[in-house]
Amino acid sequence: MTIQTETDQTGVVQSSGSGAPTCLAEARRLVGPELARIVERLDDANQIVVRYHLGWTDADGAVADGVEGGKALRPALALLSARVAGAPAAVAVTAAAAVELVHNFSLLHDDLMDGDTQRRHRPTAWTVFGRAAAVLAGDGLLALAAEVLLEDPSAAAATATRSLLAATGQLVAGQSADLQFEDRMDVSLAECLQMAAGKTGALLACSASIGAQLAQADPYVVARLGAFGAEVGLAFQFVDDLLGLWGDPATTGKPVLADLRCRKKSLPIVHALTSDTAAGKRLDGLYSQPEPLTEDQLHEAAAAVEDAGSRAWAEAECDRLLAEALRHLESIGQPGSAVDELAGLAAFVVRRNS
Repeated sequence: MTIQTETDQTGVVQSSGSGAPTCLAEARRLVGPELARIVERLDDANQIVVRYHLGWTDADGAVADGVEGGKALRPALALLSARVAGAPAAVAVTAAAAVELVHNFSLLHDDLMDGDTQRRHRPTAWTVFGRAAAVLAGDGLLALAAEVLLEDPSAAAATATRSLLAATGQLVAGQSADLQFEDRMDVSLAECLQMAAGKTGALLACSASIGAQLAQADPYVVARLGAFGAEVGLAFQFVDDLLGLWGDPATTGKPVLADLRCRKKSLPIVHALTSDTAAGKRLDGLYSQPEPLTEDQLHEAAAAVEDAGSRAWAEAECDRLLAEALRHLESIGQPGSAVDELAGLAAFVVRRNS
C-alpha cells in the first residue's frame, strides 16, 4: 500500500485523503455525547470545574456560547484505529472518550504546575476555581477514564485499560521530568526527547492503537498503529514548542514568547543551549541571569534560538517524524479510507498553527 500524499508550498507532506478537519469534527460528534454522559458521574463540585475546563459552560455554570473546545485529536485517532482494524468507529467510542479524559486530566494539572493562566482564550480552571479544585477535577477525570473503559463490552477491555494506564504513567513521568528541567541548566537533548516522548508521545501512541485493541486486531497492526502514534506525538510536541516561541497569541491563546518568559527547556531551546554555537552561548547567558528577562531580552533569546539553527532543526524534525509515521501506516498493508484519514491527521498535526 502506498499512501497518497502531496507537498505544500512550505515543504510539509500532506495527505490527499479525506481532510483532517472532517475527521476531527466527526470525532467530536460521536464522542461528545459520550463525554457528557461520563462527566455526569462526577459530583456537582467537580462537574462545575470540568464543564468549564472543557468549554461547555462559563464559570457560573451557564452554557458557554462560542467557546472553542479541544481539537479531539486523540478521540479521532482512537476511532480511526478501530476502522483500520475493520471494525466500525462505534466500537472505539468509549476508548475515545477515555483517552480524552486522560488528556484533560493532564491539562488541568499541567496548567496549574506551569502557572498558565490562559487556555483556549480564557482563564484556566485553576485561576477561576482554585488550585485544589483543579487538582481534584483532574483526579476525577483520570478515575473515570479507567472506570468507563473497564465497563466496555469488548473482550479486550481489560487489556486496553492496562494500555491506557501504562501510557498515563509515561505521561506523568514525562511531566515530572519537564518540571525537574526547570531547575537545571545541563539538560541534554536526549533527555528532552525522552521527556517529550513520555509527556506527549505516549498518550498519542495509545490513542492511535486502542481502538484496534478493542476490535481485537492482529497484534502487529496494533503495534504499527502505536508506533505511528508515537511519531505523531513527538511531532505534535515539536510543533507545540515552535508555537510556544513564535506562535501568534491570537491563534494560540498564549502570550508571545511564552516559553521563554518562564525559561522553559523545550526541544528547540535545549537544542540551542547544547549547540555549542555563539548563539547558544548567548541564550545560555540570558537563561542563567537571576532577574526576569526584559521584553528586549526575550526577543534576543528568540533570535538566539533561530541563529543557533534550532528553529530549522525542529521544523526538519517535524517533517522527518511525519515521514516515519507514514511508513508505519504503509507497513500495515491495509489500504482504505481510515488509513488515508490517519495520514491526513498526521499531516494536520505538523502544519497546525494552534
